[in-house]
Amino acid sequence: MTEALLEARDLTKYYPVTKGLLQRTIGWVRAIDGVSFSVEQGKTLSLVGESGAGKTTTARAVLLLEKLTSGLLFFEGKDIYQFSPSQLKALYRPRVQAVQQNPWSSMNPRMRVRDIVGEPLAVNTKQTKKQIRDRVEQLLAQVGLRPDHAESYPHEFSGGQRQRIAVARALALNPSLVVLDEPVSALDVSIRAQIMNLLKDLQVQNNLSYLVIAHNLATVRYMAHTVAIMYLGQIVEYGQAEELFQQPLHPYTRALISASLLILPEDEEKGKQQIILTGEMPSPLNPPSGCRFHTRCAEAQEECSKVIPEIKVIGTHWVKCLHYN
Repeated sequence: MTEALLEARDLTKYYPVTKGLLQRTIGWVRAIDGVSFSVEQGKTLSLVGESGAGKTTTARAVLLLEKLTSGLLFFEGKDIYQFSPSQLKALYRPRVQAVQQNPWSSMNPRMRVRDIVGEPLAVNTKQTKKQIRDRVEQLLAQVGLRPDHAESYPHEFSGGQRQRIAVARALALNPSLVVLDEPVSALDVSIRAQIMNLLKDLQVQNNLSYLVIAHNLATVRYMAHTVAIMYLGQIVEYGQAEELFQQPLHPYTRALISASLLILPEDEEKGKQQIILTGEMPSPLNPPSGCRFHTRCAEAQEECSKVIPEIKVIGTHWVKCLHYN
């Protein structure tokens, strides 16, 4: 078994809820609560769940944009919280880059594309202007844009082209891991497949690892090797993508697949029943006792409200459900 490029162990992030002039803490929002996963070199892990599940907070923790309440992050087997600031700058931050969800707001409208894509190189390396210019042209070619696009401004491009520029910028420092936060959800349906194909091609060419934040299961099934299903700050099911889609073990996973617009092959459609979730996800300020999903689960029994489910491992697949047998 290959060593994971990135490994997260029991990541927890609580936000204090304060009240009054003295800002007295009266509670905690449990954004993520004991999240563990790994991303292998050259592979894609996708975090899936409804809004408020904790996906983006997890991604921000990986990017060191959130200070964790507790938990550990290992990069190539090394605990990054033991790194000095200079080690983080040299060994971690350049090798972990991000592509944001909205290509319309993720870049400075006053900067030319050459400066947007070249900025990571100008800030983090000692390359000459000519070296940066050549590298920018190389990156633009990699993502399917012309060299003369470097002289244009973001408003001169379509959404798909902007996302290509964002991908080029993320690749500037030759990262090992790219965090993709809903990379195609803001794009027209007609060009989503183009961007997904581009990302998969770049992954093969550069041996990249991806951490994909998504709610669109068609995107997840096409791109991911491994999938983690999140609900109310916790991972409730984790496994290889095709196995998880063909044999979902958790009631929440089955409901997500049922409710999605994912078009399944005809042989997979047989025997599938539509599952409608009632109610809304509870508040992370006061999550339910026991299994956090029991308030919306059609299969819930009395013990589900009292007993916290433990991980049940089935080969490379695991699930947190009291009634999975």
